[in-house]
Amino acid sequence: MKIKNISLYLFLGIIVNFGCQDKEKTLVIPAHSHNDYEHTRPLVDALEYKFKSIEVDVFSIGDSLFLAHDSTQIRSGRTLRKLYLDPLKEIISKNKGFVYGEGTELILLVDIKDDGLRTYKLLHQILESYKGMLTSYNQNIKNSGSIAVIVSGNRPLEYMKNQVVRYAGYDGRISDLDSGIASSLMPLVSDNWQRYFKWNGAGKMTTDEIKKLESIVDRCHKNGSKLRFWATPNKPIVERNAVWNELKKAHVDLIGSDDSKGLQAWFLNQ
Repeated sequence: MKIKNISLYLFLGIIVNFGCQDKEKTLVIPAHSHNDYEHTRPLVDALEYKFKSIEVDVFSIGDSLFLAHDSTQIRSGRTLRKLYLDPLKEIISKNKGFVYGEGTELILLVDIKDDGLRTYKLLHQILESYKGMLTSYNQNIKNSGSIAVIVSGNRPLEYMKNQVVRYAGYDGRISDLDSGIASSLMPLVSDNWQRYFKWNGAGKMTTDEIKKLESIVDRCHKNGSKLRFWATPNKPIVERNAVWNELKKAHVDLIGSDDSKGLQAWFLNQ
């Protein structure tokens, strides 16, 4: 079959084949599936869209981490193991040792919503059972794996600093770039767009704010960390897309949205 006869989506690698993909080139999108567990098909949609990063919020109860944004939303069976870790392990085992079969490290951002230290310790214990597929750190030396877990929300920084072996990185903030935290501990920096920028996509972004954005990106990349913003506009679509355009132009590493389908379509149009 010649390339010109392959459908556009297959050619761009947007349709996931969880088996071997020797002939098709996988294209992983630098996109972040925000609050992925709240989507109609948690995990599945993000993987079909070939997103590089997936976010879940967790609460600890007993020996399990439950997925919910608020404690009142906790439901039986909706655990990190059941909805994410076990399915990812199965996919990896069938797909050349990687989620997408071509060596890309998938980011799983775990946002702790309750007690940071208690829940992180439980997360560490759970991740130990999956260490064969995870990026790990031994005395801050990185051993790359199929999935890079990064802890956000209530993060026990000092505890993580003192761990000899970790199965997760620390999700930093822009202010942390002045603290000398190495990328081996802080592989990702995430922050609130509205805290740093007044522009919401209406009209043109000012020259000063463009320079500020470029400066933040440069600082992150010099530190060896990736950059992501939350609270970027989701509506109206024209303004949302305008912000995404500026993020892409500035080389922000992950662009996020609750609208995974819309974000995928936007990337395909670029």
